[in-house]
Amino acid sequence: MASKYPDLKVQIIANASGSANAKVDIAKDPSKYADVFAVPNDQLGDMADKGYINPVATKFANEIKKDNSDVTVNGVTYKDKIYAFPKSTESLVLFYNKSKLSADDVKTWEGMTAKAGFAANYTDPYYSYPVFFTAGTTLFGKSGEDVKSTDVASANGVKALEWIAAQKSNKNVIQTTNALNQLQAGKVAAMFDGPWDTANIKKILGDNFAVAPYPTINIDGQAKQLQSFQGIKGFAVNSASKSQAAAQTVAQYLSSESAQLKLFNSQGDVPTNNDAQMNDAVKNSDVTKAVITMSKEGNSVVMPKLPQMATFWNNAGPLMNGAYTGSIKPADYQAQLQKFQDSISK
Repeated sequence: MASKYPDLKVQIIANASGSANAKVDIAKDPSKYADVFAVPNDQLGDMADKGYINPVATKFANEIKKDNSDVTVNGVTYKDKIYAFPKSTESLVLFYNKSKLSADDVKTWEGMTAKAGFAANYTDPYYSYPVFFTAGTTLFGKSGEDVKSTDVASANGVKALEWIAAQKSNKNVIQTTNALNQLQAGKVAAMFDGPWDTANIKKILGDNFAVAPYPTINIDGQAKQLQSFQGIKGFAVNSASKSQAAAQTVAQYLSSESAQLKLFNSQGDVPTNNDAQMNDAVKNSDVTKAVITMSKEGNSVVMPKLPQMATFWNNAGPLMNGAYTGSIKPADYQAQLQKFQDSISK
C-alpha cells in the first residue's frame, strides 16, 4: 500500500475484542476509534442509524457493485446505501470425519446421524436458527429490513420447533457448546463450523478431514435443503474520522482483489470479489467451494442488518433450546413463537 499511496500514513491497531464487538467499541467514544475498522454486516444498520458510520463514496460504491455478487452487495447495503467495503464472506459448512461418514452419508441429515455423532448447538441462533428458513419462514421479510414482516409465529415456525425438539431423541445428535472438544474426543464425527476453524479441524482429523455443504433435512415429510446464515465482513469508515477521503481510500485498498487473496492465503478468508473467487487456489479449496455453494440463494440467508438483531440474538437461543430440552411444551410453541416475534418487531 505504501508504494501505491506514498503520501498516506496508516497506523494499524489490533482490537483485542475483534470485529464482533465493533458497534459496542465505537459507541464508547467514536472520536477515539479507528478511522477504518472491520465489521460484520449484521451491525451496519445499528451503526448507520446512530450515525457512527458514513455511506461509501459513490465512486467506490459503483466499484463494489461491479466487483461483487448481488448477494454480497445486498449484505453491505442498508436503506439503499452501501455502508461497508466487503472483504470476505462467511457461511457455516459441514466438516466431517471421512473415515466414519461417506460423501453420500452427509448429503442428508437422516443418513448422517444414522451412522455417526453430530455436534449440535441449539443454544446459539447462529448455528441453529436457519432451520426456520428451511421450514419456510422469513426474518424481517424477504428484504431483511422490514421490522414488521417476520412470520415465524406461524405453522411453518411450529414445524421448525418440532424438528428441533425431535433431535432430543436422536441418539447421535450431541448437544454441546464446544464442538471441537467433542470432535477431538471422538464423540462426534461431524459438526457445523466456519472457515475460521479449518486449521483446528484439520489438526484434529488429519487425513480424515472432509468438508461439504449442509445436508437436507426432513420437515413435514419433505426433504428440504438446510440453510445457514451468510455473513459479509467488511471495512466501514468512522463518521468521526477527520480524514474521510483517505479513510475511504484505505478501506477500498484493504478490500481489493489482491488484498482479499492475501487474506485467503494467510488465514483462509473466503473472498467476495468475483475475480478473486476465480483464482486457482480459491477454486481448488474444498472449504471455499463449500462456503461459496452455501452462499448461493436457497442455501443461506444474509444476516439482516436491522438494530433489532441484538434482540434476536438474545431471544432466539432460549426459544430453540426450550423446544430441544422440552422445557417449552408443544402446546406452547405457537404462543412462544408469537412472543419471540413480537420482541423483535419493535
